[in-house]
Amino acid sequence: MSESFEGKVAIVTGAAGGMGRAIVLAFAGAGASVVAADISENELAETARLATEAGGKVRAITTDVGSAADIQAMVKAAVDDFGGLDCAVNAAAIEIETTPLVDCDEEVFDKLVRVNLKSVFLSLKYELRVLIDQGRGGAIVNIASTNSFRPQPGQSCYTATKHGVIGLTRNAAMEAARDGIRVNAICPGAIDTPMLRGSMERKGRSIDDVTDRLSLMGRIGQPDEIAKAALWLCSDESSYTVGHALAVDGGYLAR
Repeated sequence: MSESFEGKVAIVTGAAGGMGRAIVLAFAGAGASVVAADISENELAETARLATEAGGKVRAITTDVGSAADIQAMVKAAVDDFGGLDCAVNAAAIEIETTPLVDCDEEVFDKLVRVNLKSVFLSLKYELRVLIDQGRGGAIVNIASTNSFRPQPGQSCYTATKHGVIGLTRNAAMEAARDGIRVNAICPGAIDTPMLRGSMERKGRSIDDVTDRLSLMGRIGQPDEIAKAALWLCSDESSYTVGHALAVDGGYLAR
């Protein structure tokens, strides 16, 4: 992608590691000023350090993405520190299930909904308000999952939240398009992140155990491959792409 984000302002949630960190670094490398948000303070500081060393302008803000007050503060930081908002990638998520639905605790369901789905609702709510008020358009990308379309055993609650992310994405896209704001989603497949490795470890598996089932390419994806897709969806090069769920999954959904 050739487009520069020089002079643009971006927000990234889930910025402490994995795909979120890769997206922060990609935006910073393309010239954007970035508000990087996450609840994991030490890892978030490392993301900010890496982005700053690469020449980026980054404001790290410790954020509980399930808190409306924290999300409002995150969006306000973009406006106060960098002068506005142009794009956002809502990437915060967890995956903590290990059991079938009948054995899943209510607390697990509630936590997954709060982090994976409520966070996207809140982020969209306050990001869209700023973008609409500015009157110059913009782009938002929500990180969904291939689980949004194809469930996995032992992931009923996670799958439900990721179905919900697609629903929020499409409804927000329908409501915001006339204001020149494009809302889309990315559905990552198996990506080499701490979250995936942690999930595999809890289930007593290794990455090699699932690679052939989850990819047509003989490998799992890398976080920067999601970051490149996110930047494309936030750029003018995807100017007619609205309400779309882009699978970046090594062909998994094509099986």
